[in-house]
Amino acid sequence: MRPLRLRRRVPQGEPNGWSASVHPVLQQIYAARGVLSPAQVEYRLARLLAPQQLGGLDQAVALLVEAIGNDWSILIAGDYDCDGATGTAVAVRGLRMLGARQVSYAVPNRFIHGYGLSPALVDSLQPKPQLIVTVDNGVASIAGVAAAQAQGMRVIVTDHHLPGEQLPAADAMVNPNLEGDNFPSKALAGVGVMFYLLLALRAALRERGAFATSSEPDLSVLLDLVAVGTVADLVPLDFNNRVLVEAGLKRLRAGRGCPGVVALVEASKRDLATLGASDLGYAIGPRLNAAGRLEDMRIGVECLLTDDVAQARHYAELLSSINQERRELQEAMVAEAEIMVARAADTDAVGVALFEPSWHAGVVGLVASKLKERLHRPVIAFAPASDDMQDELRGSARSIAGFHVRDALAMIDARHPGLILRFGGHAMAAGLSLKTDDYPRFAAAFDTIAREWLDEDQLQAVQLTDGELPPGAATLELARQLRAAGPWGQAFPEPVFDNLFECASWRVMGQRHLRLSLRDPRDGSVHDAVMFNAYTGTPPPSAFRAVYELVINDWQGRESARLLLRHIDAS
Repeated sequence: MRPLRLRRRVPQGEPNGWSASVHPVLQQIYAARGVLSPAQVEYRLARLLAPQQLGGLDQAVALLVEAIGNDWSILIAGDYDCDGATGTAVAVRGLRMLGARQVSYAVPNRFIHGYGLSPALVDSLQPKPQLIVTVDNGVASIAGVAAAQAQGMRVIVTDHHLPGEQLPAADAMVNPNLEGDNFPSKALAGVGVMFYLLLALRAALRERGAFATSSEPDLSVLLDLVAVGTVADLVPLDFNNRVLVEAGLKRLRAGRGCPGVVALVEASKRDLATLGASDLGYAIGPRLNAAGRLEDMRIGVECLLTDDVAQARHYAELLSSINQERRELQEAMVAEAEIMVARAADTDAVGVALFEPSWHAGVVGLVASKLKERLHRPVIAFAPASDDMQDELRGSARSIAGFHVRDALAMIDARHPGLILRFGGHAMAAGLSLKTDDYPRFAAAFDTIAREWLDEDQLQAVQLTDGELPPGAATLELARQLRAAGPWGQAFPEPVFDNLFECASWRVMGQRHLRLSLRDPRDGSVHDAVMFNAYTGTPPPSAFRAVYELVINDWQGRESARLLLRHIDAS
C-alpha cells in the first residue's frame, strides 16, 4: 500500500461543559476539531447565519418580488453536478411555494453547451424567459449573461465559485465569495446560496403582506435537498453547513424527505433511520452526478422534482443503472491511467497531466481524483471535449493541500496567454479547456508550476488520526456516539484512530475484501475488522499498525462494534 506518515490531531483547547454521558474519547475528538463545548454542536436552525449578512440579496430579492408580482416567466439555469441538480430542484420548488407560477429550468449538457450559463445554452432556450436565475454557476458566465441580456432577459447570478478578474454584468449577483462580501461563512454550496436567497425572498414577501390570508410556506421541507448538495460538493462543513446538513438528515431519518431523495436512498440499499452524511456523499451524490457525467442531468432533476413515489423510484433505478455504467467506465479509465503513470515513472512529474483520446470527458474528474489519492500529487486528466470536438480537450483537476489548483491555472494563463481556453474552480478542484495540439505544452507548464509551489514535505502523504483508542474503548456505545455526533465531512472529518494489532485470523470476502480478527496486545481483547479492496493474493502481516474507523455492524438486526480499516503499516 502507499506509504503514509501518520500525524495525530491535537486538541485546540480543553473540553468544557460536557455531560458525563458524552464519552471522553468523543470530547477529545471534538476538541481536535475546535469544538470545546456543547453549544458548538447544537445544530438548531435558529442558529443559522442570518440571510441579511449575505451580499447581493437586496437586488436579487427585489427582482424576484417584481417577477412574482407580475407573473414573469422564470428559468432556473442549473449545473450538471449534484450541487447544481439539488440547487435547481430547491429553486424550482421554492419559487413555486413562494407564488411564482411560471418556473422552468434548464441544465446545460456538458458536451453540447459547455459549462454554466453559456451563449449556447442561452440560444437554446425556447421560449425565452423574462428572468434567468443561475444556480451553482454564473460567476464566470460573462458572455452568457451578456447574450441573455441582449435578448431582453434579466439575469440573477447565484453561485459560490471563486470569481475571476472580471465579473458578468448581471442584474443581481449573490455569492459569498465575491470580494468585499461580509457573509461569515464562505463555505456555502450552490444549493445553500439558493436556499438563503429563498429565505430572504420569503421575508420580503412577508413584509409586503403576501401571507396575510394564507399560511406561510415552510422552506424547511427543502433541507434534505440542501443536505445532499452540500455534502456531495465537498464544501467545508463549517458550523453553518453542519446545521443545514443535520436538519436535512433529520428530515430524511424521520421519513419526511422528498420522494426522489428517499427513492435514491432505497435504491442504494441504505437505511433511512440511520442515514449519515457519508451516505449522502458516497451513495446519493454519485447517482445524481452520474446523470450529468454520462447522460442528461435532467433525469436527476426530474427525480428530485417529482412528488409521485412510483415515478421517483423509476428515476432512482435509472440513475442507479447509469451510475453502474459510470463505475465500470471509471475503473477501465483508472486502470489505463495507472499504466500511463507506471510507464512515465522515470519522469517523476510533480504536476501530473494525463490524456487518452478514448476517455470520456464526463469521467475524467473521477480519474484525476483516484490518481491524486494514489500519487499524492496534483493531477489533471483530459479527454476530447466531445465526439464532434476532437480538436479540443476538457480537463478536470484534483489537488492536494498546499497547491491551490485554480490559482495555478490562473498563473499558467498569465505566463502563457491563450494556452488555456477556459478555466474555473476551487483550491482543490478545477476544470479547464484547451486545444488538443497544446496539450504537451500545457502538461509541461503544469509540472513546472507544481515544482515551484510544492516541496518534498508536501508531496509526502499524511494521514491525520485521533490517536490510539485506549484499551477497552472500542465499544458499541462509543461507536453509537460517534455515528450520532456528526455530520462528519469535509473539514470536519470522520474520526479515525491508529493502534497496533496482531492478526489473530483472516479470510477473504468476495474476491478483494478482507475479514479479520485483530488482537489488541495491550489487553488481549479481540476485535472484528474488515478492509475493503485490500486483498492482493498475499496474507496480511501478522502484526501491523492500522488506521481505522470504529463503526457499527448491523447484521440481521443485531448491532456490534467493528473496525473499518483504512490503512495498515507493518513497518
